[in-house]
Amino acid sequence: MTVVLDTLVAVRRTAMDLLARREHGRVELTRKLRQRGACPEMIDTALDRLTEEGLLSESRYLESFVSYRARSGYGPARIREELSQRGLQRADIDLALRECGISWQAQLEDTWRRKFAGHLPVDARERAKQGRFLSYRGFSMEMISRLLSGREMDD
Repeated sequence: MTVVLDTLVAVRRTAMDLLARREHGRVELTRKLRQRGACPEMIDTALDRLTEEGLLSESRYLESFVSYRARSGYGPARIREELSQRGLQRADIDLALRECGISWQAQLEDTWRRKFAGHLPVDARERAKQGRFLSYRGFSMEMISRLLSGREMDD
């Protein structure tokens, strides 16, 4: 069942319902409202008003997304890519990643311990396997190399 959002009130109400569930970025919210049949002019008007009222905030969305994905074991490169795909500006993403207060080294170690039970690789094959997994999760090769070689992260 497709409900057409043909009034500004309906567009605003739908946007607020979506925002009540979780934070959204403007691009993501626009896409969802278009899928529900709202016209672009009404979407822009409703979202501009929600932004003015502080109900729609890109910075709050970025903070929420970075925190959620980091808790899920993802590193900064993966999070940056996911946010770029969601239409956010690179400068805003980089700022959010810098200001999030997350220790990416600690995050890497935690993700590694959960996946590999804290066992350092015993051979090249295992090292490659662990490295691929952590790289896919969005951690830098430098951080991964330091971790897998057994060197302290503070060196």
